[in-house]
Amino acid sequence: MTETKRSPWWSRALIAGAVAAMPLSSSAQTPPAPAGGPSPIELARYAGYFALPDLPGTGPMPAIVENRATLPNHLVYRPASLPKDGSKLGVLLWGNSGCSADAASARLHLLEIASHGYVAIAPGTALTGPDAPAALRGIMPDHALRPVATMPADILKGLDWILAENARPGSDFYGRIDPRRVAVSGHSCGGVQALDAASDPRVHAVIIHNSGIFPDGTPFIPGLTTPKQALERLHTPVLYIMGGPGDIAYDNGMDDFRRISRVPVAMVNIQLGHRGSMDEPYGGRVAQVALDWLDWQLDGNAAAGRTFTGPMCRLCVDPAWTVQRKGF
Repeated sequence: MTETKRSPWWSRALIAGAVAAMPLSSSAQTPPAPAGGPSPIELARYAGYFALPDLPGTGPMPAIVENRATLPNHLVYRPASLPKDGSKLGVLLWGNSGCSADAASARLHLLEIASHGYVAIAPGTALTGPDAPAALRGIMPDHALRPVATMPADILKGLDWILAENARPGSDFYGRIDPRRVAVSGHSCGGVQALDAASDPRVHAVIIHNSGIFPDGTPFIPGLTTPKQALERLHTPVLYIMGGPGDIAYDNGMDDFRRISRVPVAMVNIQLGHRGSMDEPYGGRVAQVALDWLDWQLDGNAAAGRTFTGPMCRLCVDPAWTVQRKGF
């Protein structure tokens, strides 16, 4: 396997932070806040996010997002030019915010991941962002707790498809996927679904964003039935990236961290609230931390692992983050 070279963690963090500070389009329209919904500041933030074009990522392989006729009701985020030098791409399966069918709910994050040599697959279609139908633009993800529109099986359909394409002569992905470099991730309700899908033996890394399994017997989102027992089926180390006590999922995520004992688990918090930096250009700081986890867990990259390990780990000495770990 040819290792993809990436710029140092601290350099990428500076790039992401600088881009996040860029002014957003002044033409973005802020939708009215639903009763009991987000603040005007949050709504303005989302309006700016929807106005941003799809960005190619900061990695060495500029990324695109596309529909595939052979994978209906999914979006595929991938390098625009697939490798021709024999190197292999990894796979990131994604669970959408709100367990919705909005496969664009984390598009900037997923494009950033894809630009570093991954095929990221999310169930659904583009219901937000500049490519969404005009009637849907400006609808903020997670502003209402609707019944789930996707299931863990929909996440795993993406894995079935990409592995089949990897083995199919004539496919542009033929022989270009490394089946050992498969991760599952998701945000909010989609993070719970990712924990469910993580029991699949083909999964080798897990990242959970702003999420945690609800206490048994209290399904907060209609149709979300993943029990706490799902944590006992984990077979690979898990990273939780949370938004601090102001994150609506904070208590559930911290409860997961306390309960997990079968596999190593890292819990990192940054005071950005429930959406983290999902809506920032290139996925912001959170995407860079996720990439280090993937490099460490899937490629054995010890330099990336130092973001999480040791008493002087990179996140440990960054005042923006708090770090808790077990089992490493």
